[in-house]
Amino acid sequence: MQNLVILAGNVGATPESRTTQGGTTITNFSLATSRPKRDSNGKALKDDNNRRLEDTEWHRITCFNGVGKTVEQYVDKGMKVMVRGRIHYTRWTDNENVERYGVEIIAEEVTFLTRAKAAKEQVSGNTTTDDDDIPF
Repeated sequence: MQNLVILAGNVGATPESRTTQGGTTITNFSLATSRPKRDSNGKALKDDNNRRLEDTEWHRITCFNGVGKTVEQYVDKGMKVMVRGRIHYTRWTDNENVERYGVEIIAEEVTFLTRAKAAKEQVSGNTTTDDDDIPF
């Protein structure tokens, strides 16, 4: 059996990265996925403007090392991405001695479905292209 998750959605906020004392890069971001709201007969519901109503779910995505560095460098809020990875459950006891549970997706691969932001190194340099320089 395999623990496999594939999600495609919109990045909810600019990814945040940190590095452990051991040198591991960990990058986290939120991903929104949507599905149509349906009535008891399975028919998609629509609003007064005839637009389909949707339910949105938020997923916590965690990336390590190379994938994390790439996400930190090129992913920004609002981008569409596809995440392939595995689901990971955690359990802990908080300061008030209450047992808590959490779920996250450990990303093994993040595919950009919209254009990536410019890399931080590229932003500092002159990377603009004048339309007159394009040969077609």
